[in-house]
Amino acid sequence: MNDQLSRVIVKGGVLSPGELKTILEAAEGFGLKTVAFGSRQDILFEGEIPEEELESQKFKTVTSAMNRVENIVSSYVSSDLFPNTPWLTADRYLYILEQFENTPRLKINIVDPRQRLVPLFTAHLNFIASEFDDYWYLYLRLPHWESMQEYPVLIYSWDLARVAQVIENLLQEEPETVSMVFDLVIDAVDLNSRTVDKPLQVDFRPFPYYEGMNRMAGDRYWLGLYWRNNKYDIRFLKELCDLCADSKIGKISLTPFKSFIVKGIPAEAKLKWEKFLGMSGINVRHSMLELNWHVPVANTNALKLKNYLVDAFNASDISTYGLTFGITDFTRRVAYFTSIVIERNATASLEGINIPPTFNIVYARDFDPNTRDYIVYALDIDRVKLPELLMELSRMYFENLGILKNPVTAEKPEVATTKITVHQCSLCQTIYDSNYGDATQGIAPGTLFTDLPEDYSCSLCEGNKENYTAVSHYKAVT
Repeated sequence: MNDQLSRVIVKGGVLSPGELKTILEAAEGFGLKTVAFGSRQDILFEGEIPEEELESQKFKTVTSAMNRVENIVSSYVSSDLFPNTPWLTADRYLYILEQFENTPRLKINIVDPRQRLVPLFTAHLNFIASEFDDYWYLYLRLPHWESMQEYPVLIYSWDLARVAQVIENLLQEEPETVSMVFDLVIDAVDLNSRTVDKPLQVDFRPFPYYEGMNRMAGDRYWLGLYWRNNKYDIRFLKELCDLCADSKIGKISLTPFKSFIVKGIPAEAKLKWEKFLGMSGINVRHSMLELNWHVPVANTNALKLKNYLVDAFNASDISTYGLTFGITDFTRRVAYFTSIVIERNATASLEGINIPPTFNIVYARDFDPNTRDYIVYALDIDRVKLPELLMELSRMYFENLGILKNPVTAEKPEVATTKITVHQCSLCQTIYDSNYGDATQGIAPGTLFTDLPEDYSCSLCEGNKENYTAVSHYKAVT
């Protein structure tokens, strides 16, 4: 992390207009005129700000000198706007995020596999929604692991925070495999898990257009805003927060592509919003050629290179719809989440003469960053050759669009488990386990659920027996 950047934690990339305005007013107090957004949906302050001043704020802020914590990334920003898993509503995201009471030290993603605005596999713990209501796949790549591994069971929505906390606590034991993690987790906490009937399959979907005023369900609109240089004017953002309050809009969402989205603008307020944007001189129709880029924050060289390449694309009148591009100074590919990546090699000098940098180009298999498999296309390329090679890759993408049929899958780990069927009250989630019976009602251990009297009722909420449904727990066979 840049020593001159302080990160404001924004859990799940979603916050209220009032919370954003508080952060903006603090930034003004530090002498800032702009803020930036980070790739993990956080807010960034540029410049040297005394640590004690940051710690005095009501919001969580992190500098490079502090103990490392991470922002939780979520695809809440995509809900109600782009393709989604039917049960994963905006409210469901918020309920789940509320369970995370502490700021984690591990990177955590909580994402819908049907959307493409938020990457799936860029965290240490990647919770990915399954087709079963309130159950999630978990893909782990702990800090000392070389590859991603799939957890052997699906995690229940209300257990996500507990599982994350347990895994964080056991890091000191340095588990080497997902089998070890699984054993340690089930020893530490009782969970409502479900078997993984089939591996997660993530079909390719093009990257969406996310800017401007767009219609959504219920006669409402959503607005996506993007700044070329990722320096968002604080005065403008404060006025936008006030307009959100006037329009009774409760949430603002950040994207990993350094932009933000406002959902739920009432139809009757649309003209007021358009006038506000016009009076503020805001361009809301940037070319798709520049919306699909991920550029490091406060990196002037990377921003200049992006502008150079976008100008070259515009001059050649090409399309890059559905693709995403990234620029990096590093050659580590762990966290890449764009279709095509331009790597800037280290510069050198010879007897005081600066030698221009060269670049590498890599692209994701099938141009789908969720494969996490990057292929080298060119090495040690001069800057002037980059546009032609990138346009070649773009043409390759369109030639194969609709032909590529390699969905992202993962092999199920070989962990021996045993299935334990219990019954759960649908009203209050109380579990009836035949191994224990129900001492409060004189039900002896070993009594099957089917053998309970018909007038049996839940010991907690007194719900009828018919309200119970069979669910499965899984534990490792030792």
